[in-house]
Amino acid sequence: MKKFLKILVTVFLICVVLLAVPPVRRRVEQQLYPQKYTDLVEQYAAEYDLDPLLVYSFIRTESGFDAGATSSVNARGLMQMTEETFLWLRSKLDVGEEVTFDDLYDPAVSIRFGCYYLHLCLVRYNGDVATAAAAYHSGWGTVDALLQMEEHSEDGLTLSGFPYNQMNHYVEKITACYAKYTELYG
Repeated sequence: MKKFLKILVTVFLICVVLLAVPPVRRRVEQQLYPQKYTDLVEQYAAEYDLDPLLVYSFIRTESGFDAGATSSVNARGLMQMTEETFLWLRSKLDVGEEVTFDDLYDPAVSIRFGCYYLHLCLVRYNGDVATAAAAYHSGWGTVDALLQMEEHSEDGLTLSGFPYNQMNHYVEKITACYAKYTELYG
């Protein structure tokens, strides 16, 4: 037991020293905040006028870069889209081929639809990332209703507070993740 504890303390100290060295810490942080599916992210971020770092933030938060991810509400793919949202977006996009809800497990489809939806959220909410993130997570109807309440919006255009625990947690995760991606890659 003493030997195990000594090894554990040694490993811990080595990790602390390595993380204290900026280049090593940066590489570790880049492993925690990766840029995967780069070609697709760059393509659709450009097509929908998005910061690719914001797209990475949504993918990391939504699925952890797991293309096969499915949520408890049956949202699918890298950018976790529900069937209702998918069908609505499909009717707006000229996809040129028959794309099904199951196709959201394909990174190209998920990133394309997710970027388009994120773009629509940002346009609708005047580029405010936090309000757009709340809408991406909870829907436009919920956000629009909150914007009508003075306690949640001072200007009727952006949310100043996020009253629901899940929404608040989600917005905090997106904005913190975006800040970290910007710090590492911006």
